[in-house]
Amino acid sequence: MPTFAYTGRSNAQAVSGVLEGASAAVVADVLLGRGIVPVSITASNAGSGAPDVDGAAGPSLAHRFEQWSLPKVTVVDLMLLSRQLHTLLKSGVPILRALAGLQDSSTHVRLKQMLLAVRQSLESGVELSMSLAQHPKIFDTFYVALVRVGEMTGRMDEVFLRLFHHLEFEMFMGQQVKSALRYPLFVLAAMVAAIGVINVMVIPAFADVFKTLGAELPLATRILLGMSSFTIHYGWLVAIVAFGAAVGVHRYIATPEGKLVWDRLKLKVPLAGKIVRKAMLARMARSLSLSLKSGVPVEQALSVVAQTVENSHMARKVEQMRASVERGESILRAAVGSGVFTPVVLQMIAVGEETGALDELLEEIGELYTNEVQYELKTLAQQIEPIMIVFIGILVLTLALGVFLPIWDLGRVSLKK
Repeated sequence: MPTFAYTGRSNAQAVSGVLEGASAAVVADVLLGRGIVPVSITASNAGSGAPDVDGAAGPSLAHRFEQWSLPKVTVVDLMLLSRQLHTLLKSGVPILRALAGLQDSSTHVRLKQMLLAVRQSLESGVELSMSLAQHPKIFDTFYVALVRVGEMTGRMDEVFLRLFHHLEFEMFMGQQVKSALRYPLFVLAAMVAAIGVINVMVIPAFADVFKTLGAELPLATRILLGMSSFTIHYGWLVAIVAFGAAVGVHRYIATPEGKLVWDRLKLKVPLAGKIVRKAMLARMARSLSLSLKSGVPVEQALSVVAQTVENSHMARKVEQMRASVERGESILRAAVGSGVFTPVVLQMIAVGEETGALDELLEEIGELYTNEVQYELKTLAQQIEPIMIVFIGILVLTLALGVFLPIWDLGRVSLKK
């Protein structure tokens, strides 16, 4: 029996190994059953088949520079591609013909290269999900996993429509976050610049004048002056320590344990954490609904859903749900044990399980979380404003005490002289 080397993702971590199977498709099914989304599967005595336009090992420096200089595939490009594939597949156009047509009509060089590579991979017998997984810089784990669900269920057109809406929502989230943070970040940068100018130029000038007159600086001004002196004399050391700490944290996050800790902390960040959690729960509910609606067993559906979650902490919770279901527990009990769903959602799951319409209720849960995320994003700026007002008030008070008190004291000293 042929032997295949594989790489994949499990609980948001990279895994690799060797398996025996009749074909690459059989090996892919085995890996999915183990909770691993395959990224690449190659015969141990053969090449990988399709070329990797994202930069495989061994290309010349000129080729790498050429690929690097090409425009990247943006979210808008992926949205358009997903929508076009949905339309073509819904109209009954075969996938190879659809990809060929999109390749011919595309004006995006990198996208044309990717479509050509995917076509060649499909023609060599590799499944579409695995062909897309060979381009991780373009298609993330969620995209590949959902395409795999479409292959398992035969609903590829519906999957690409869902991917289009998912990418549209992700772009909406990014735009809302940027819009909400633009003004607070501008104000914060202006205040930091003002503090820097005052500490480096204004306060030292006051210190020289007071020293000449023999007067003592107020406490607030001495604090600002001390901070200024420390920044001037030891700023380089602070920068080195900060850089070293950033490198250390980055390396720790790259480890499985560190990523789990980081992903758990991201869900607890004030304001942003609840938005991220609800967005992931909406994605999970919709993916599970699509799988169940297409007849995929619950255990396998939960395994696939775990791969669509980029947060390793949430992925572990889904894997715990899958293990509970495999032990014979109900989906409701497994969801309660995970501790990630609200009481309202748990009630909806209970109703869906009792009535046999769990897939429809999960779809409604996805809509519920999506609407909540949209509301949170639209009101994000209003939630940030009170925090910014308090922070700016503290900065203004510090500057007032540090700058105006010396001026008043300087006037009194001048009158005495």
